[in-house]
Amino acid sequence: MRIGVDVMGGDNAPDEILKGCIGALDRLPSTDTLVLLGEERCIRETLQERGIKDSRLEVVPTTEVIGMDEPPVDGVRNKKNSSIVVMARMASPKIANHLDAVISAGNTGACVAAAQLHMRRLPGVIRPGIAVTVPTFAGPVLLIDVGANIDPKPAHLAQYGVMGEVYARHIMGIANPRVAIMNVGGEEQKGTEEMREARDYLRNAEGPNFIGYVEGRGVFDGEADVVITDGVVGNVMIKLAEGLSKGIFKALAHEVMEIDPDLIGRLDVVIKKLYAKHDYHEYGGAPLLGVNGCCLISHGSSVARTITNAILRSRQFVESGVNDAIVQRLATASVPTT
Repeated sequence: MRIGVDVMGGDNAPDEILKGCIGALDRLPSTDTLVLLGEERCIRETLQERGIKDSRLEVVPTTEVIGMDEPPVDGVRNKKNSSIVVMARMASPKIANHLDAVISAGNTGACVAAAQLHMRRLPGVIRPGIAVTVPTFAGPVLLIDVGANIDPKPAHLAQYGVMGEVYARHIMGIANPRVAIMNVGGEEQKGTEEMREARDYLRNAEGPNFIGYVEGRGVFDGEADVVITDGVVGNVMIKLAEGLSKGIFKALAHEVMEIDPDLIGRLDVVIKKLYAKHDYHEYGGAPLLGVNGCCLISHGSSVARTITNAILRSRQFVESGVNDAIVQRLATASVPTT
């Protein structure tokens, strides 16, 4: 398997990205290749400094970087030799020996635009969506979309439900995922016209176990396994949850110190174990469901272990046959495909 990694993407690039790639080598099959895209001199010097000489590492030089605050479409259009664009181009199914999976912690919008331009969409998919696994105390929940589509049509939302259900089965191991649309209430009349239309599509669809609406608090109570939303609400929600979880653990440590400083040592192991279960670094990245290939988008603040986990998760995605299952399900689910 050939897995491409954008070495220049993210707040901690290129050092942490390269560390993550190096850390993944021992956990990959000997036949796999990691294709590192970015500034060649920087990559080779870092590998040399760490004494890394591995034939499974391939360097593809690029000369441009799309900044995190750069308009995505402009970046993709004007920086054709950027690591994100070159990587997406190399993942095109039309290219011989193409990349089986691509990973970036860079500009999310640029990743989405480049993937759609070069990797294209799966048959039947109207608009790809970013699917994030959200850790909750009731178990992991898949949230789609979290930033690829800020103004979805009802057909897009319905397709997210179908694609999310397939992903939850194949990757998360949930036998019969409960699919719901995030709304301001559970009553039939609640929500926008688009939500109600998407609800009707999914209610009449073949396959998904659609249970209706779910409120924000219901997500963390485990009322659904796959939650559909637009890109704005989804993105705000995961960042709010991320900030809240960090704040809770900091507040807990502070209160323990105030009560009895000697307790912090004994509780440290428990706190770290609990935090690990709710840490986005453990999930590596979020797949852009609906593109013809595997495109994993990692958090902008990704560190080495985030990238290592993203590489391993990308292998799981490819081997699971998720894309084939999505195409088959869309063809029989009776949801709009145009």
